[in-house]
Amino acid sequence: MKTSSLCKILLATSLAAWLPIEVLAAPPAGAPTITIAADKVKAKVSPTLYGLMTEEINFAYEGGIYGELLRNRTFEGERGLAYNADEPIYWAAVGGAELSLDGGKPLNDRLNLSMKLDAKGASESHPVGISNPGFWGVPITPNTSYTVSFFAKTEGKSRPITVALAKADGTVITSATTLGSSPGDGWAKFVLKLTTGQVAASKDNVFTLTTTTPGNLWLQQVSLFGPTYKDRPNGNRRDLMEMLAGMKPTFLRLPGGNYLEGDTFGQRFDWKKTIGATEARPGHRSPWNYWSTDGLGLLEYLQWCEDLKMEPVLAVFAGYALNGEHVSSPEELAPYIQDALDEIEYVTGDVSTKWGIQRAKDGHPAPLALHYVEIGNEDLFDRSGSYDKRFSAFYRAIKAKYPQLQLISTAAATATPSQTPDLVDEHLYAWTEAEMYDHVNDYDQRPRNGPKVFVGEWATHDGWPMPTMKAALGDAAYLTGLERNSDLVVMSSYAPLLANVSHVGGPSRNNSMQWPINLIGYDTLKSFGTPSYYVLKMFADTKGDVVLESSGSEIPQWTVGDKTRPSLFWVATRNDTTHHIQLKLVNRASTAQPLHVVLSGVKSVASKGTLTVLDADNPDAVNSVGDPTHVAPKTETVSGLSRDFTRTLPAYSVTVLDFAAG
Repeated sequence: MKTSSLCKILLATSLAAWLPIEVLAAPPAGAPTITIAADKVKAKVSPTLYGLMTEEINFAYEGGIYGELLRNRTFEGERGLAYNADEPIYWAAVGGAELSLDGGKPLNDRLNLSMKLDAKGASESHPVGISNPGFWGVPITPNTSYTVSFFAKTEGKSRPITVALAKADGTVITSATTLGSSPGDGWAKFVLKLTTGQVAASKDNVFTLTTTTPGNLWLQQVSLFGPTYKDRPNGNRRDLMEMLAGMKPTFLRLPGGNYLEGDTFGQRFDWKKTIGATEARPGHRSPWNYWSTDGLGLLEYLQWCEDLKMEPVLAVFAGYALNGEHVSSPEELAPYIQDALDEIEYVTGDVSTKWGIQRAKDGHPAPLALHYVEIGNEDLFDRSGSYDKRFSAFYRAIKAKYPQLQLISTAAATATPSQTPDLVDEHLYAWTEAEMYDHVNDYDQRPRNGPKVFVGEWATHDGWPMPTMKAALGDAAYLTGLERNSDLVVMSSYAPLLANVSHVGGPSRNNSMQWPINLIGYDTLKSFGTPSYYVLKMFADTKGDVVLESSGSEIPQWTVGDKTRPSLFWVATRNDTTHHIQLKLVNRASTAQPLHVVLSGVKSVASKGTLTVLDADNPDAVNSVGDPTHVAPKTETVSGLSRDFTRTLPAYSVTVLDFAAG
């Protein structure tokens, strides 16, 4: 993400009115024609073409895919920012408790302060403690088990500690109590279960921790998890993982974006501080001005990949931070290069290696597959010109130990004259829908004798805060170009991936989004895919093995301002195992479009096929938490196919037609 810049389909009232099932006897005069040469292969489709890019932005991890439900569980959050001194932000007193941050009672040298709770006035009839509102609410669903854990240090005798989920007005929904005591002068960890019954799903709830005994109580890492994907401890949110699984991604670029380099060296993604027990992870400030606990650390990223059957594209810190801080001499680079080599060993090393042993200790004995390593992030913004030296030094060191790895540059190959990369990561944000159509053919004439291309971040910007159907049309048109050129463009990933839409706008301290136009939106309880999400899902669902030669005539045009562009885009592929052809079509026009399709190089075409259509009567249509499938695809079996047929595409539509041909 650049710091410098900022469909339940609209159903017709009856199937008879749904234009895609209409069979036309002959093409109308002047109708556009697409001719597919099924016996001529233009290129192979890259098996890794569609993947995911992720970073900590828009509360993508904290308050997003990471399963922690409490905000600022370690009490470190946002300390030192201009609008906050040393208050325990996002925590509130219950029953008149006095709260303060205490640096004299650290849990360990990494979580080096604690919450001091002075429970004076506590009694059996008057509990005293703390509450947390979560990330714009704590989600509660019926018949659900929640896990509460916390570290506590008591003063004097043991005392009862009660944890609860309660409505905003304080009405307790479920609670559990333990007897809190410290071993000598130390800390103890407590784990409790909270279970809901037949309650209504809601998000306007809080978590509370109280005691009925007066005196001081110190707390650290107060945590609440609901059910996680595949029931992983310290795992990810189920609904978001299920949505990602539906995209059939082949890779995850991690940790991705500005989150890798940080505003300063001290705020980079320091992977060695993100492994091991969560209470040993100090956390750090993200470049988007909120706190990351690093509960979602390097191993959790790898488990994320494992759970969705995709590979990591590992981005390593390359000696450059967003504020311009950088190193480039061999002596200065050496520790960062070694850190990258250690990270690769953590991912791929067996249990005979130092970092393979550490990964096994962390709970994952088996090495993971790794084919791609990206050196830095968006180093085209490094105005010092140091990337050539930095990239070359990392390239040589990594290739010497891991010659099989493909190494990705984050700047054009011309920016690294000392060393040609294996791939170049290119980012494209079209700031209008119309602008995206100008990039559909970006790779058609690109020479094939240079590095392969990873389009690591791209999106059409139309809408606020999430993309419209117009953005999805631009995205789909762009994807036809990437798929057509996937002999060169071997990977691509939309960005950003995730956004918490709970509180959009307002003061930055309480703003859940820092960047508009994202693929998947959610609040603490519900989630939804944008129209662009469905476009990507449709394309990945029907990815062929080879691109077929095709051409068009009488292609309709669309004028914006003083510029005319095509309003029809397509790509044709074939699955060589099933002998099915996939024809992907984008109709940007505001009216239905008859389309004549002619196939050559085939003996027969099945008369029936599968048609999936995403369309909207209003191009500004969007999905939302309240209406998650307002724009969503519909799939039907259609008839009337042959080597020469005509169909009608709805206005503002993305269509995938899949049929057998031999």
